[in-house]
Amino acid sequence: MMMLDWIALGVFLLVWVGYDPLLGAIARQAGSLNNDMLVVRDAWMRAMTVRQLRLVDSQLMGHTIHSASFFASTNLILIAAVAGVLFGGENAIRGIMAISHEASPVRMLEGKLALVLLTLARGLLDFVWALRQLNYTVALIGAAPEIGDDVDRDAFGAAVGKVLNPALSSFNRGVRGYYFALAAAAWLFGSIWLLLSVVSVMALLLWRQSASPAAQAVRAARRMLER
Repeated sequence: MMMLDWIALGVFLLVWVGYDPLLGAIARQAGSLNNDMLVVRDAWMRAMTVRQLRLVDSQLMGHTIHSASFFASTNLILIAAVAGVLFGGENAIRGIMAISHEASPVRMLEGKLALVLLTLARGLLDFVWALRQLNYTVALIGAAPEIGDDVDRDAFGAAVGKVLNPALSSFNRGVRGYYFALAAAAWLFGSIWLLLSVVSVMALLLWRQSASPAAQAVRAARRMLER
């Protein structure tokens, strides 16, 4: 492995592992879409406890679980495809060598594929954990007190929000894994491509979190909810 490959791999790992802490630091200074959504979801769960008919909440949760299941299934298919190439023998590796722009040894190509596989595997674990927590949330919504019950609804809604928010944070990390898997796959075309891809992914994710129209709209809605 050449020095530039080591540098590109180090930058990738630094960005991949350090994205969450960096986003947290940025959120404390300027806010982020993820932090704003924490407030919005808490408000949703508090509003759920005072609704007599919770059909809308059930439909929204069903859509969320369906989305998480779809992404998890797609992730598993991608893992199987990459693993099939990685462990598929000499013919499969030759196919990858044909699209690679650099003359890399077989072990080097296997390492590049292993990085893609690792990013996808981490994403799958995030999706699985998100699904489990979403099912816990569904149970809590089903156990929400009726209108006539003498229960602290605000506290109950906050408790449900503390389950829903980590669930969707795990879902977000799983989706983010696709971005980093694409960046890792760019390594097959050379170390420069890996560097460019990981920097581009980082910039895109941070822009979507802080400056995209969606982030600005959610931030405006959060301010209205907090008044």
